[in-house]
Amino acid sequence: MKELIIYIAKSLVDEPDKVEVEEIAGERTVVYELKVGKNDIGKIIGKAGKTAKAIRTIVTASSMKVGKRAVLEILEPSE
Repeated sequence: MKELIIYIAKSLVDEPDKVEVEEIAGERTVVYELKVGKNDIGKIIGKAGKTAKAIRTIVTASSMKVGKRAVLEILEPSE
């Protein structure tokens, strides 16, 4: 799943080398924290949040196949 999120994010941004995904696994839930470059956050969020919603939908649907709930958090870059 982490690789899928990285692949999608890198294809959307101008600075793919700054894409980072951290996976935090719990008993029934996995949280993915996505960080991108400072100038790329808008590309990940998209107009009216539609891109972010689409990515979250893909993550949720894919996680159902493995029987765990997945949550994607898009974090502001710390740069």
